[in-house]
Amino acid sequence: MFHIGEVVTGKVTGIQPYGAFVDLGDGVQGLIHISECHFGYVKDIHDYLDLGQSITVMVLDIDEFTGKISLSLRCLEENHGLDAESADDEGDVRHKHYWTNRNVHDGFSPIQKRRHAWEQEALREFVGK
Repeated sequence: MFHIGEVVTGKVTGIQPYGAFVDLGDGVQGLIHISECHFGYVKDIHDYLDLGQSITVMVLDIDEFTGKISLSLRCLEENHGLDAESADDEGDVRHKHYWTNRNVHDGFSPIQKRRHAWEQEALREFVGK
């Protein structure tokens, strides 16, 4: 029996565009979703895994109804993908990109200003059906 957070070893038995199947022994199989192969964007899972490869993974989740096991390689990366591969041409490591401006302190006020109009629109659509 496996537990969430447990680190286990297995063998890659199948690779699909969305992830890789891993044999954990005793007929138990888990899946590494492509997003759990490596920090950052993974274009091709074959860049990180090969069929028959022995790997160490972490158990992310176990579905109590289906028994499906979700696995992760990404959780075991010590440097979270910030290595020579993720450095630019000058050798500078990429920094986290923020989609908001941390100098603007609007908080939830833009949502608050639009809330009433959104509620009215939703009510009109609900009553109209």
